[in-house]
Amino acid sequence: MKNAIPMLSLASTLVLLGTAYPALADGEVNIYSYRQPELIKPVLDAFTQQTGIKANVLFLDKGLVERIVAEGENSPADVILTVDIARLTEAKDGGVTQPVNDDVINKDIPANFRDPDGAWFGLTTRGRVVYASKERVSADTITYEELADPKWKGKICMRDAQHSYNIGLFASMIAHHGAEYTETWLTGLKNNLVTKPNGNDRSQAKSIMSGECDLGLANTYYLGVMMTNEKEPEQKEWAAAVKVLFPNSADRGTHVNISGMAMAKNAPNKDNALKLMQFLSAGDAQKIYAEQVYEYPVLPGAEPSEVVKGFGTIKPDTLALIDIAKNRKQASELVDKVGLNEGPSE
Repeated sequence: MKNAIPMLSLASTLVLLGTAYPALADGEVNIYSYRQPELIKPVLDAFTQQTGIKANVLFLDKGLVERIVAEGENSPADVILTVDIARLTEAKDGGVTQPVNDDVINKDIPANFRDPDGAWFGLTTRGRVVYASKERVSADTITYEELADPKWKGKICMRDAQHSYNIGLFASMIAHHGAEYTETWLTGLKNNLVTKPNGNDRSQAKSIMSGECDLGLANTYYLGVMMTNEKEPEQKEWAAAVKVLFPNSADRGTHVNISGMAMAKNAPNKDNALKLMQFLSAGDAQKIYAEQVYEYPVLPGAEPSEVVKGFGTIKPDTLALIDIAKNRKQASELVDKVGLNEGPSE
C-alpha cells in the first residue's frame, strides 16, 4: 500500500524470524504501537520531515509487552505508543520501559498525565462521557453518580463492563468515593440498564438513535470517528442522534484516559527515541496528533480540533491517573460481585 508507514527494517525482520539482531541505525527510530498506523502516520511524517529521522512502526493488536520481553536485550523497540492507563502501567510493570527524566517533556506534560518515575507519558486525553439522545433527553448536565438514580431505569446502555474503558471509570469512582459507595453505585447502574452490556462505544450511539436507550457510556473520540466516517456513512446518522454530556463538570470534572508513550527498556536508538518523545510532547505534534485521533492535547494551552470543540467544553478530572490505576483490580472485582454484565435484575 503506497501510503502505509514502513514496517520495521531488516533488523526487526530477523527478530520476526526468531533471530536476534540489534537495530542500530543513526537515522532511525523503531516504534512498537498499539495505535493503528494510519492514526499516527501524520505526526510521524512531521517528525521525519523536521529531524530527518526515519520512523519505523510495528503495529500490534495484542501481546506488545510479551513481544518485547521475548526479544530481550536485542529488541529493536525504541518507543512504545499505546492507549489507556492500563496498557501503560502494564508496560512499566512488565519491565519493558526505562525511566525518562527530561526537562522538555516534563514541562510540556502535566504531572497528573505522566508516571512519577518517568516510565510513561500521556500525549492526548479522551473523556469517558455520556452520549444522550438529542430528542428524548432535555438535560445538558449530568454526573456519574446520577447514572444510578432510578429515574434512568431502563434507559442506559453500555459495552462490556469489564472493558478497560469502563474499568478506568469505575476505578476513578473508587478513588473518589471508596469501594463501598462504588459497589452500591454499580448496583444502581446495573438496574438502570436496558439490557446486558454489549457492543462497542459506537454501537451505544446506534442504540440511542434506534430508541433502545436514552443514555450510553462512551469515549469522546468515537463521536469524531462517526461524524467523519465516509466508509460507513450510516455512522454519521448515529452521531447526529446524540449529544455529549460531560459528567461532573460542575464539581470534580470528567474522567479522562490517555494515549501515551514510553521509552523501551533496551532502546538501541535511545537518542532518537528521546527526540521523538520530545517532539510528540511539543505544540506542533500535539495539534497534529490530537486532530488525527479526535482527542484532547495534554499540552497546556494547546487547542483541540474544531470537530472536538463541537462536542462541548470538557473539564478533566485532575486526579492523577496513577492513583486511579491503583483501583482497577478492585473495580473489576466489584463488576463481577454485583453482576453488572448480567444486566438488570429488577
